[in-house]
Amino acid sequence: MTAVVKLFFISILLFGTSHAREITPAFVLKSRGLVNDFVLDDYHLYTANNEGSVEVFDIRTQKKIDEIFLGHQMTTLGEKVPVKVLSVDRFNGKTLIVSTDIDGYRNVWIHDGKKLKSIINKSKKLTVKEARFINDEEFVYGTLGYDITRYSTNDNAYQVYSEHIEQSAFSDMVMSEDKKQMVSASESGKVTLIDVKSGKILNEFDFLNVDNIYKLDYKNGTIITAGQDRRVGVYPKVGKPYYIRSKFLVYSVGLSPSAKIGVYSANEENDLQLFDVASGKKTDILRGHDSVPSTIKFFDEDGFFSAGFGYNIYYWHLKKGL
Repeated sequence: MTAVVKLFFISILLFGTSHAREITPAFVLKSRGLVNDFVLDDYHLYTANNEGSVEVFDIRTQKKIDEIFLGHQMTTLGEKVPVKVLSVDRFNGKTLIVSTDIDGYRNVWIHDGKKLKSIINKSKKLTVKEARFINDEEFVYGTLGYDITRYSTNDNAYQVYSEHIEQSAFSDMVMSEDKKQMVSASESGKVTLIDVKSGKILNEFDFLNVDNIYKLDYKNGTIITAGQDRRVGVYPKVGKPYYIRSKFLVYSVGLSPSAKIGVYSANEENDLQLFDVASGKKTDILRGHDSVPSTIKFFDEDGFFSAGFGYNIYYWHLKKGL
């Protein structure tokens, strides 16, 4: 290789490096407990914590404006401890909540803005991991054993269907924007596309992950996965699937609404790495997380929120010049 060619490649490398930015949080919200999940609804952020409540933050004022309390539970030793809220979702003014019970089973609740109503209690002996709204009267939930169930909350509450997807343990699920489809993942590394109305499997994607998938995201027909195998799996709407190798276990991923921008937890320092979905090229790095990032959700193309196994929820603004 000639000296001129070497100089050309070095200049290209330096040019790319110089245009990658280090981004720090624009602001931080603080929960009363460790954050297990959160959901965005317009300019409000609903946080599920391990201190028995769902906190509501106004992201414009960065203040807590409301809180839904689930109370405490008694241990077998007679000790009073707060329930852990595992999952939270929002639809049309209602809040869907999954919480733990002392014997390992789960409770599912709906808060209509005024009252908290029990939908599924521990007597059903279900191990619900997360639940997501379909519409005003129905939601879908996934259990640890990987049963995906569509549930109706009409006067005669009932299961519309319950499908056992595979033998491996359930990891995560995400609804499409129109709530007609959902993708789910498991400890096997398999990603499955499911028809929400019928529960039928529409597609089982070729494996990009060879171990447990912790989290996934699904936007605009594109899927990305966070793997224990240090891989970020990318199933684009158009083009060939690929994966990005990470230096550390990938605990969480997120996609912008257009699915043009991806982000994943990148290293032991809890940094987040942005990348261009079309090319797989890594771009900016985000520093400042004080715990392992476990949940990432975009607000719009210019920013997203993230939280981990800690008390903080971070907002990251991506637009240059601001």
